[in-house]
Amino acid sequence: MARWARRGGWRCAAAMPMYAAMLHAVSRQIVIGRLKTKPLLAGQLLCALAAAGLAVRQVHGAWDGGAGEAVRALLFGNLLVTAGIAAALLGFAAFFRAWRWRDAFIWHDGARLYRGGGQSWPLPLIRDVVIVKSELGITSLRLVVDDDSEVTRELVKLYLLEDSPEAVRGGVMFAVGRTEGATVSASVH
Repeated sequence: MARWARRGGWRCAAAMPMYAAMLHAVSRQIVIGRLKTKPLLAGQLLCALAAAGLAVRQVHGAWDGGAGEAVRALLFGNLLVTAGIAAALLGFAAFFRAWRWRDAFIWHDGARLYRGGGQSWPLPLIRDVVIVKSELGITSLRLVVDDDSEVTRELVKLYLLEDSPEAVRGGVMFAVGRTEGATVSASVH
């Protein structure tokens, strides 16, 4: 084992158990839902084009004064356009972050349910998964969490979900049922 550890770049053989524990922790990840690739790439492209177009509009006449004048115009010119650039860049970052997690967006490790790399909820606190339509008509899967709040937590928008909503709901409720020890009905059609 020490010979393999030296060949693999390890300084000492004591690091091997830690590496094995890290591999075991990753193997406990059970993927429930994945995201579609095309809407995420289209969102990144649209946000990047919007940011570039707004930046060109903001700096249009300031190139004659040099780079300092262009940067000043970009940051302190029309503040609404600057806010639009910032919003487009935030949108690009959000789509890029979701794209990085597209293969394992909704997953659990036996104790918590995770959405991407950002949010997580303890499995015993999850009561249900429902489909809700927003005021704009966008449907999404939302979690009903038992934490004394009246607000449901958004899990994923349906137009981004690669798997069927029933399958994701069934996977979440099956994971919740395994933590409670009680049988929870999870139907997949």
